[in-house]
Amino acid sequence: MSWALIAIGANLPAGNGASPIETCKAALTALKALPRLRLVAASRWWESAPIPPDPASPRYVNGVALLEGAAEPASLLAALQGIENAFGRTRPYPNAPRVLDLDIIDMDGLLRDGPDPVLPHPRAHLRGFVLQPLAEVAPGWVHPSLKQSVAALIAALPPQDLRPIATA
Repeated sequence: MSWALIAIGANLPAGNGASPIETCKAALTALKALPRLRLVAASRWWESAPIPPDPASPRYVNGVALLEGAAEPASLLAALQGIENAFGRTRPYPNAPRVLDLDIIDMDGLLRDGPDPVLPHPRAHLRGFVLQPLAEVAPGWVHPSLKQSVAALIAALPPQDLRPIATA
């Protein structure tokens, strides 16, 4: 069975007024509806400061989903971008605040330099807001090119402004 780890993030309200956490929860529902894929696990939600730091940018809501099923990297990326677009995602400049961000972190341990998506995600190992929720859904995950466990990658991170969100 093939699998994919998908990072979910948002820090701007959606056009319909939904908060970033509401948008992330709705995106998780949209992931459940992808054909030939099944949502196996979802992390709790985390709040983080923007990376790189941007005092004008609101804090992010982040999570990770584990999907199983059949998908090619390019078709999964297209499906994720379709979900982002449906929520009103725009890309005015790199690392801009966003209504929704869905990134493929890893697919079956595949090493892929291009075309998009590059796998594993080239910056995932540097970001606590990816690694902490990833550890909740795939605690045994090993970075395919670095050959380090998610726990070792978390331990190697510099301090980052990140905390779990308490939800009712």
